[in-house]
Amino acid sequence: MINKETKTWSDRKHFLWWPITFTKYQIEHGRIYLTTGLFSTKEEECLLYRIMDISFERTLGNKICGTGTIRLTTKDASNPAILLENIRDSKEVKDTISQWIEEERMEKRVVGRDMYGASSHMDDFDDDIQ
Repeated sequence: MINKETKTWSDRKHFLWWPITFTKYQIEHGRIYLTTGLFSTKEEECLLYRIMDISFERTLGNKICGTGTIRLTTKDASNPAILLENIRDSKEVKDTISQWIEEERMEKRVVGRDMYGASSHMDDFDDDIQ
C-alpha cells in the first residue's frame, strides 16, 4: 500500500496472488526494510539514497497474478542487491520508489560522485596505483 504523502509503502511477497508468505517489505523514514521469517526473524535495512539502480521484471505468471519483481542495486556493503519479489502493483511501486530515491538524494545533497566513492569494490583498484 503506497502513501505518497508520508512516503511510506508496505507489502508482502505474494504466492500467486495471495500475500501469505513471511517476507515483508516496508519503506518509511527514507529507508527500505526487508523482514523475513516466522520463528527466526531477520531484518535488513538500506537507506533509499544508497540505491543506485532499479530494474523491473514481470513473467507471464506475474502478469496473470498482478505481481512483479523489483531489483534494487545498492551501495550497501552488507546487501548489494535487494529483491522485492512478487509484489502487488509492482510497476507503480517501482516508479514511486525511483521518485523517492531522487527526492532523498536532493534533500541530503548527495550527488553521483559521492556515491561512487562509497563502493567497496572500487578499493580493489587502489592497489594498482603507485
